[in-house]
Amino acid sequence: MKKIIVLGAGMVGSAMAIDLAKNHSVTLTDIDQTALKRAKDKCGELKIINLDVNHKKDLHKAISPFDIVVCAVPGFLGFNTLKYIIEAEKDVVDISFFPENALELNDLAKQNNVTAIVDCGVAPGMGNIILGYQNELMNITDFECLVGGLPKIKKWPFNYKAPFSPIDVIEEYTRPARYVENGELITREALTDVELVEFNNVGTLESFNSDGLRSIILTMPHIPNMKEKTLRYPGHVEYIKVLKETGFFDTDEIEINGSKISPIELTNKILFKEWKLKENEEEITVMRITIKGIDMFGKELEIIYNLHDTFDAKTQTSSMARTTGYTATAAINLVLEDLFNEKGVFPPELVGKHEVCYDFILNYLNKRGVVYSKSKKLLNE
Repeated sequence: MKKIIVLGAGMVGSAMAIDLAKNHSVTLTDIDQTALKRAKDKCGELKIINLDVNHKKDLHKAISPFDIVVCAVPGFLGFNTLKYIIEAEKDVVDISFFPENALELNDLAKQNNVTAIVDCGVAPGMGNIILGYQNELMNITDFECLVGGLPKIKKWPFNYKAPFSPIDVIEEYTRPARYVENGELITREALTDVELVEFNNVGTLESFNSDGLRSIILTMPHIPNMKEKTLRYPGHVEYIKVLKETGFFDTDEIEINGSKISPIELTNKILFKEWKLKENEEEITVMRITIKGIDMFGKELEIIYNLHDTFDAKTQTSSMARTTGYTATAAINLVLEDLFNEKGVFPPELVGKHEVCYDFILNYLNKRGVVYSKSKKLLNE
């Protein structure tokens, strides 16, 4: 039994801690005592610590007795928290999805003999693992990842709920989207190139550009066409564009009756109530990964991975927490079992390239009911 510390007791962080506590000694930390108590009530085996990760000395002291760290803090805290963990010479799996480039910490991780797996959720995360695995088997020409977390019951106007902070979702709507087309890096505004796509058991969804490729732009430069798009129910994008165009996502402060506030802070507060996923509210995660290329026998293939995951009523765990969190806890066990022990910072595609790692993670997810179906067909027969 290993000692694991999880930083962040949100919906995903708590789900990871509870999953890991089945076989390990797990301590969960957060600045929010209520979140810690909620997790403790669900799983009495958890130990809890009130912790502000902004305080470097407190963070170092907290993680010092542990074998490995899971970082599940909000994105705006992620990069510095990961840096502190690496400086403390602790192996880490990170799902904070910060906007900075994690590979900038690669040399630091090597110097400190640390294994750091980053972006290890569902997307980015599992999509990268699948791409890394398939990249070893074929000459890939096209990679597309469509993914979204959706409430089972639609509520007008947004038809959306989030298991994490709205500010992280808004970041997805405002950060320029990068994709690769004919070997060229293209940057477009988020929320563009809206397309309607059909999915079994869900129906019609709309996809739009978002900045989800992240590390694979750097690690897979030989793939000429790569795109990641977010999925929502039809109509969602139009309402978000209205907010965006009218200034509700602006960061510059405005003065109202002598008080200053940035519009995005106000929007975040309002949307938190509108978008907050209730504890036992049913939702789904939908993902479709399409990979095209030439296999080792010269055959042109199209390989599709599909995921349709739902709220787990038995464990009272959201689908997004399951699909995101269990990918990360699989990676934690991968490191603890010494199946992946390279030193440095590794996005998931550099882990998934190893068949033993790919198989381990898929099997781990399957045992927890998170199932990726795979289909293959020959093109141009």
